[in-house]
Amino acid sequence: MNRLSAEKRAAVIASLVEGNSIRATVRMTGVAKATVTKLLVDMGTVCSIYQDRVMRDLTCERVQCDEIWSFCYAKAKNVPEEKQGEFGYGDVWTWVAIDADTKLVPTYRIGTRDMIEARLFMEDLSRRLANRVQISTDGHPPYATAIRGAFNGDIDYGQIMKTYVGGHNETRYSPGVCIGAEKRVMNGSPDPSHISTSYVERQNLTMRMSMRRFTRLTNGFSKKVENLAAAVSLHFAHYNFVRVHSSLGTTPAVAAGVADHAWSVAELIGLLEDAEAVSVKRGSYTKTRERRADSK
Repeated sequence: MNRLSAEKRAAVIASLVEGNSIRATVRMTGVAKATVTKLLVDMGTVCSIYQDRVMRDLTCERVQCDEIWSFCYAKAKNVPEEKQGEFGYGDVWTWVAIDADTKLVPTYRIGTRDMIEARLFMEDLSRRLANRVQISTDGHPPYATAIRGAFNGDIDYGQIMKTYVGGHNETRYSPGVCIGAEKRVMNGSPDPSHISTSYVERQNLTMRMSMRRFTRLTNGFSKKVENLAAAVSLHFAHYNFVRVHSSLGTTPAVAAGVADHAWSVAELIGLLEDAEAVSVKRGSYTKTRERRADSK
């Protein structure tokens, strides 16, 4: 079976995590589009599994949460009638949590922007934390109920409500000018000076710059929600373990004690190589058992 060399794989992944589209990656690396897409999906899968396993018992103290919009297949107004209301066609939201101190992203979730997804997102976050934390969000209504339920009230939670000139959507592609912000204590005793969503909003910008699928005006959007999920998983694995954060001088994973050194892209790809080695070993074991059974 033909397989990309380690160098080609590294070139493809490096291109994708720096914000290039699939077609741009094809042009830059000379790798076929189908091969690039398959590598993206395979990498996204192993990155998701690995992060789910290691992002446990985290000693975060202050966590900020937000959700960022993107779309799959087509923008909501252009989705065919037979696909209306089906998840994966039109608006898709990515829920993100970030540690304000280490800049680690401990969890994320791709789905709709409703109460069910908010609850599942917060329940997942709560299972990854080792101690009581302070959480900050904006005023999106599902947060309050979801956070209280997921943490059973054992949480310090505050909201920041921003006021914009002419409303939040004064301009077409950016919010209006912020003229004020009100901080609200929603549960427990959060430190008012740390009720903020600045870091997670900056992470939204990082996502839009690092994933072509999140660019607002683009033809590089995801055609399948599975591909979007893979791209997001790969992005956060690279962000957490490989990309050195300028203010930290190291990666968020090292700052949070999840890793002992900044990874290279080759080490990130090693997750896939390890998974492939296990798959080959299992396949060989299965074939051996089948041959033995046939010989009896």
